[in-house]
Amino acid sequence: MRRTLGGALLAVYAGGSWSLGGYERGSSDLDVAAIVSRPLADEEKQDVVAGVRHEALPCPARGLELVVYTEAVVRSGTGEPAYELDVNTGADMRFRASLAPSAGDQGDHWYALDRAILRDHGVPLAGPPAAGVIAPIDRSELIRRLVASFEWHAAADDRELDNAVLNACRALRFALDGAWSSKRSAARWALERGFEPDLVRAALRAREGGPSLDRAAVRRFLANAAEILGESER
Repeated sequence: MRRTLGGALLAVYAGGSWSLGGYERGSSDLDVAAIVSRPLADEEKQDVVAGVRHEALPCPARGLELVVYTEAVVRSGTGEPAYELDVNTGADMRFRASLAPSAGDQGDHWYALDRAILRDHGVPLAGPPAAGVIAPIDRSELIRRLVASFEWHAAADDRELDNAVLNACRALRFALDGAWSSKRSAARWALERGFEPDLVRAALRAREGGPSLDRAAVRRFLANAAEILGESER
């Protein structure tokens, strides 16, 4: 990226499970965010894609999820996607490269949540600490995005239902304790707090290759979590 973007590249941060201490070799992705000083031309974006995709730079994890933002976007505190580039690539990940957000994109809630986690926990690979670059996003906006993530998870296929439960545990911990944590850490917290312990334990077993979860039970858990998040705002 330095070779491609030169001085326009301001910072690069590792986020996601790596920054939260929950990286699991073989199953976790590597989430990386880059900050640039100005909007990028499409040709520059394509050059970045060519340089970081798995065929050119093999990813040692399941896959790389790279998102590039301008400095103006991350300093604005907006919850909108507003990215310059979003790339998914890896041996076990379907390749995707988006050069700009599209209206009605599924999953656009993740960008605000990822930036909030990056601000608090991002590991600098280049540039200053993330908290000095990424502005905080309003709590009510984050709660709204977390509830949207429940709706997104409710439509996931059966293989992702454990992820839905564990992400909901993380959302509950943020809403009630104000802390971001890894999925496993959030699951332990949920067990201590008595949030559907049988379902949470089943989600942890499913993550280790155990049986899929009951969709109806997961939907009830997500609906209850959404209600708790709403109450936390009041």
